[in-house]
Amino acid sequence: MINTPNENLNKFPIKIEIPGFVGFVLERLDKMGFSSFVVGGAIRDQFIGRTAIDWDIATDAVPDEIKSLFRDITHFALKHETVTLVDSTTEYEVTSMRGIKGKKADILSDLAHRDFTINAMAYDALKSIVLDPFYGASDIKAKRIRAVIDPAERFKEDPLRMLRAVRIAGELGFEIDKNTFNAIPALAPLITQVSNERIRDELIKILMCARPSGLLEMLQKFGLLEFIIPELLEGYGMGQNLCHRFTVFEHILDTVDNTPPDKILRLAALLHDIGKPRVRAEVEGKIHFYNHEAVSAKMAEEIMERLRFSRDEIRSVTGLVLNHMVNYNLSWTDSAIRRLIRRAGREDISDLIALRRADIIAHGKNDDKLALINHLEERVDMMTHNTVTNISDLALDGKKVMAILSIGQCQKVGEALEMLLDLIIESPEMNTEEILTEKLRELRNKKAI
Repeated sequence: MINTPNENLNKFPIKIEIPGFVGFVLERLDKMGFSSFVVGGAIRDQFIGRTAIDWDIATDAVPDEIKSLFRDITHFALKHETVTLVDSTTEYEVTSMRGIKGKKADILSDLAHRDFTINAMAYDALKSIVLDPFYGASDIKAKRIRAVIDPAERFKEDPLRMLRAVRIAGELGFEIDKNTFNAIPALAPLITQVSNERIRDELIKILMCARPSGLLEMLQKFGLLEFIIPELLEGYGMGQNLCHRFTVFEHILDTVDNTPPDKILRLAALLHDIGKPRVRAEVEGKIHFYNHEAVSAKMAEEIMERLRFSRDEIRSVTGLVLNHMVNYNLSWTDSAIRRLIRRAGREDISDLIALRRADIIAHGKNDDKLALINHLEERVDMMTHNTVTNISDLALDGKKVMAILSIGQCQKVGEALEMLLDLIIESPEMNTEEILTEKLRELRNKKAI
């Protein structure tokens, strides 16, 4: 495949419907004497037949000129050489064209610095012409991810492109070109130059693909995974007990595949057994992973902090990891179900069951655990909306507790409410203000509070 620019050979007429605001931006730039093109994923998606989400513009205007020209439009500049214009709630990036050393920037030199040929096409909306100097349309037809000109140079310009190659291949169902593929392993250590926030965002996109396991395996083969989440590799090739058909690493990847495409769930699946290698023990010829869920939750917290996830995201994921070992059986009482809902949180119990179901499927064994988790889900659904599992469900609130105990706001108020909740989880019929008041006084008289 030729990989050098040929403006004349790959310029062809086509009419692409663009958003009104994009047309407005292009027209204003043109009136002021600047050239501008729609570039990137929007053009690629037109050829694939997908609805375009991101509409980006490349222009020979510099950022200060862009800001001045659109001073009447809400805008900000967080990226180098890029001004983001805001129309209602939609953002559009307008970026100055990149040049080749010693030459004035133009659209061909700009496209030569883009990551992959399928993203290195430009649309001249005023002339209804697409420029495709690196045969991106041909690569789309062949379902191929190919770096522009020199893969090593493109990856050195921005090492995150190695992750993007894997992610885009997964999203589109394309294969990575041989030369592009072969360039990645030697350059994998360069990923450490990329901010953790950017790596995090690409990782999430990979996890949200239809089959993340194949992409995670590719990251492992490329040597990228050891610089992103090296803890995952501790389970590579590590066998488990008779409950499992696969190694720890294989089981984790299969769990991710079997989890619904939700960011929190997929992250929890990726990290749910990450602590197993650190607690693996062999007792009387049998393999055990005692307390692995607690170790995994702690490691998940450390990994997510390293990748700059939010506190809420970390709380949700670590909660699921910590509680994922739900070993339900038909002898569970209703109070046991209520304790599970309380422990997981009413807002997270459905996610916990979904994670456990994926975990069981990924055991690779045909047993009755899957039927049991489905039965548990039915019982939880019946109880979630009409039972007491949170302090806020109690017939007494903190103010009434303070009045009954004649105390001010302090730690004892929370402790008293927790004790009452424990009581009501066992006996929901006692959740009345009169009964709880009586029980609270009994606890005080026994000096339990």
